[in-house]
Amino acid sequence: MKGVLLKDLYIAKSNILVTAVSLIVLGFGLSFLLETGALLILAPAVCVTAVFISITSDAGSKWNKNVITMPVSRSQIIGEKFIFYILLAASGILAALIPCGILAAGGRAVTFQSLWLYGSIGLSAALLSGSISLPCAYLSEPEKSQIVFMMSFLASSGIITALVYAVNLFLPVKDYTLLTFCIVLAVACFCFFLSYKTAVKIYQKRDIV
Repeated sequence: MKGVLLKDLYIAKSNILVTAVSLIVLGFGLSFLLETGALLILAPAVCVTAVFISITSDAGSKWNKNVITMPVSRSQIIGEKFIFYILLAASGILAALIPCGILAAGGRAVTFQSLWLYGSIGLSAALLSGSISLPCAYLSEPEKSQIVFMMSFLASSGIITALVYAVNLFLPVKDYTLLTFCIVLAVACFCFFLSYKTAVKIYQKRDIV
């Protein structure tokens, strides 16, 4: 799996670099209009688009038809995309934290609570979106995978809203905002893991095209 992951990183490296630099520059620009940590909501979703670029690239080069002849299991082929997705989401968070750290060092008010809140929202949205879009990217035409991702991101926003309302039935969200979004993040992580397990079972006996 390591070789497959390195292949995707090599293909997407220029896209990842440009995205990371753009997020850093955007962080400084938005700091005059919004709270500094607000970029953490957008950053993971922006970075993970490279996964769907790699899926489209694999389909165009017929990589999937070749890799199944190698000593790599189908569960590893699918699992690698999920790992790649997590790594990119984490890189988005790290890129967004750079301007936050610099601005905080310069005297700008940046609190751990706000960073945790925005980061958990961004990661939750990205993980929920990925749990829908990654399996669907293989069920639909690979060329449409990025469209599927955008639609799933809208769905993830609705899911987060529903989860917040559900938590509010037991806890007043306004008083326990951080705890609420920790619960949302935990649910998102579980959904992502469940999506991986489900995808592995589906594609274990299915041709990857």
